[in-house]
Amino acid sequence: MDASSITSPRPPGLREQEHPAPLKTRRRLPRKEREKLIVAEAVRFFAEVGFEGQTRALAQRLGVTQPLLYRYFPDKEALIDRVYHEVFLGGWETDWNTALTDRSRPLVERVVEFYLSYTKANFSYERVRLFMFAGLKDESVANRYMAHVREHLFLPLCQEIRAEAGVATDTPPSPLEIELVAGLHGAVGYVGLRRWVYKAQTPEDLDAVVTQLVRSYLAGIPAAFRAFATAAG
Repeated sequence: MDASSITSPRPPGLREQEHPAPLKTRRRLPRKEREKLIVAEAVRFFAEVGFEGQTRALAQRLGVTQPLLYRYFPDKEALIDRVYHEVFLGGWETDWNTALTDRSRPLVERVVEFYLSYTKANFSYERVRLFMFAGLKDESVANRYMAHVREHLFLPLCQEIRAEAGVATDTPPSPLEIELVAGLHGAVGYVGLRRWVYKAQTPEDLDAVVTQLVRSYLAGIPAAFRAFATAAG
């Protein structure tokens, strides 16, 4: 059996709307389409077992031989790199930064909008679990992603909070400022962890939870930034 006959089982316990239906096909597919099927199954596979999962087991799930799998990806690291781009960078919209730094709108409105969009793009079974496994088992993936988040979210958001607080924005954010912003990001991310990793009960209306988390944090962070600036000056 070749890669054109891949099936994609749904992880146990997922509702129909939370996971795509099994993908079945018997027709021969162009190489790019087969590659996409392999990547989609690799995302599900690593989300279930972690990045230490073996490509032999993945090939078995796909219904192909391991050598055939390596025709598409020369080694496991190449496959993980593709998963990284598909899941970690693929869940990041290029226009988020523009909207986040648009000072013609209130800061709280911009940050709420960002996190509502971010959670819709990233709060799925596969993505949340892969974020967790990256932090636990694959430092290279985790470090690359956190560097991306630092550059595209933490640093710009620090400067926007400074502007809101009336603090000068002509110097790089301090470690303390970055830590407060990271705390907000972590609080939002923890909602996804509780749902998909801990299997804890979470409110159906996640938008309301995310909105109130952001509003609560932003009610206090500007004052903390002013205190940091006073202490540094």
